Amino acid sequence: MAYQVVRKENKYKGHVFDVAKVYITLPDGRERAYDLVEHGDSVSIVPVTEDGQIYFVTQHRIGAEQALLELPAGVLDDGEEPRNAASRELQEEIGKAPGELIELGGFYLAPGYTDEYMVVFLAKDLFDSPLDPDEDEFLEIVKLSIADVYEKAFAGEIIDGKTLAALMLAQPYMK
Repeated sequence: MAYQVVRKENKYKGHVFDVAKVYITLPDGRERAYDLVEHGDSVSIVPVTEDGQIYFVTQHRIGAEQALLELPAGVLDDGEEPRNAASRELQEEIGKAPGELIELGGFYLAPGYTDEYMVVFLAKDLFDSPLDPDEDEFLEIVKLSIADVYEKAFAGEIIDGKTLAALMLAQPYMK
């Protein structure tokens, strides 16, 4: 017998996510309730310049209670394709658009309690094309060399999980 969803009850509806109580039948026949954070799917982008620099942003994150160094990322708008969201997020967060976007893969951010799935792209041939940032985003743009990025990642100086996962997926493309 496999895991089977018996029912789902919506418990909270928020601006960024909803919370549901999901009742599941376990393989041994017992029923168990789990809390699920329902969150829209998202993208993360590794924007690389021709001279081997990677764009990052720093922004305050409430869960970490500090500013984190992160790759540009964001949630898909309703009906939006990941590739289009990646281009839009680059324009909003670093003022650049990609000449080329390469899909690197994807992953669940925290499948033990949320359904959010993130698709990662490598962005190349960047050119100026700014869009207005989200009204609640106060970002600082940072450029680092590829060597410095991976040095910081392996030294524990980059502590954002989606950024670390995206850098791992991008590593075969880095010179």
